[in-house]
Amino acid sequence: MTGDSASASVFVAVAPDVAFEVFTNEIDLWWRTGVRFRIAGKRRGQLALEPRLGGRLFETFEVATGSHTFDVGRVTAWDPPAGLDLEWRASNFAPDEKTFVTVRFEPANGGTRVTVRHSGWSALRADHPVRHGQATAAFLRTMGLWWGDLLTSLRLHVAERLEGS
Repeated sequence: MTGDSASASVFVAVAPDVAFEVFTNEIDLWWRTGVRFRIAGKRRGQLALEPRLGGRLFETFEVATGSHTFDVGRVTAWDPPAGLDLEWRASNFAPDEKTFVTVRFEPANGGTRVTVRHSGWSALRADHPVRHGQATAAFLRTMGLWWGDLLTSLRLHVAERLEGS
């Protein structure tokens, strides 16, 4: 597989420290729901990020036998309010498979530019199920759009938060 990363950015009208806090501590409130964005699919789950180096990004949801928790990622760098890095796993990854997410919060025009870069895709085989049969360029474009949808949701959540204050 050639090509390795997808990225997306969004502007939020708050300072980097507030953007970082909302991104990390309110992740379940802004992260979209449904089968495209959550392992829980149509079930209600909860997404949480443990705010520290080594912390987990995980989703907990109800199944027929009780609750289930899936570790989506692990924090490999924690540098508030500048950014964080995660090892990332999709639900269909083998135990030794992972990709990498870098999130940066940069001051811009009186607010913050939040940029996500998701890399490491070249380490996965070309026919990996996470790619849904897409060629490399199409898959990376899909991932960029996926992160763009999530960051749009973050921007809207921050705007609603500002309206309420």
